[in-house]
Amino acid sequence: MAVVYLVWGSTYLGIRVVVETMPPFLSAAARFLVAGALLAALVRWRTGPAALRVGRRELGSAALVGLLLLLGGNAMVVVAERSVPSGLAALLVAVVPAWVVLLRRVTGDRPGPGALAGVLLGLAGLGVLTLPGLGGEIRIGAVLTVVAGTVMWAVGSFTSGRLPMPANPFAASAYEMLAGGLGCLVAGLVAGEWRGLDVSAWSARSWTALGYLVVFGSLVAFTAYAWLLQRAPLGLVATYAYVNPVVAVALGVLLLGEELTGPVLLGGAIVLAGVCLIVSTERGR
Repeated sequence: MAVVYLVWGSTYLGIRVVVETMPPFLSAAARFLVAGALLAALVRWRTGPAALRVGRRELGSAALVGLLLLLGGNAMVVVAERSVPSGLAALLVAVVPAWVVLLRRVTGDRPGPGALAGVLLGLAGLGVLTLPGLGGEIRIGAVLTVVAGTVMWAVGSFTSGRLPMPANPFAASAYEMLAGGLGCLVAGLVAGEWRGLDVSAWSARSWTALGYLVVFGSLVAFTAYAWLLQRAPLGLVATYAYVNPVVAVALGVLLLGEELTGPVLLGGAIVLAGVCLIVSTERGR
């Protein structure tokens, strides 16, 4: 949990630096394909090739979750961070637990009144966070892209515990990253990011950030998250959503000079209050 809390909070800063000179989908593809291949090699070295042998259902489930989390979720944030500050992106992503509660409601579960109140509070904060986009300070399309990514991430997190996944959680994480990386590669090709691609124009700063995302954002933090989804209650895992934004906002202000506007501070506070209410209620149950 400490890894997911702190390291993942720093990835928003890393993403923002990567997309300064690198195309979003192709850089995300490189990140997840390299990390997935390294993790698969590590699993094979540590536990033998048997850990990587999975059935079609397990492989299909891991691929689906990987596409939902990494192509549908993370890559949307990468695309949006070309014009959305990293701190604002993290605050928007904090609403994920609210979507999870709504998904549980739709599938027949009955979250308590505290959780539902937290959902309403979180969605109200989400509305406030969109004000910079509505006011023209930030592209509203980019804000909505992050919101769409949060929905996909919530669906991936929700379904991961309900599908037949590989028994070895690290092998599952490797397959998820490889599937997500391939999805990002296809999306980058379809989007035409390969046209006029000039690798020499990619800055050393962006390369360094990409390396950080591969090692710490994917191999370390995403693997920890994937392991937690199979080993810990979702309500506990969801607590990362109100720690990551604090880390991301602080790093964005300190290292990138990002400005904290009134709507961002107010909306972020409302979202985090809603998430705290959801998580505290669900852990109590």
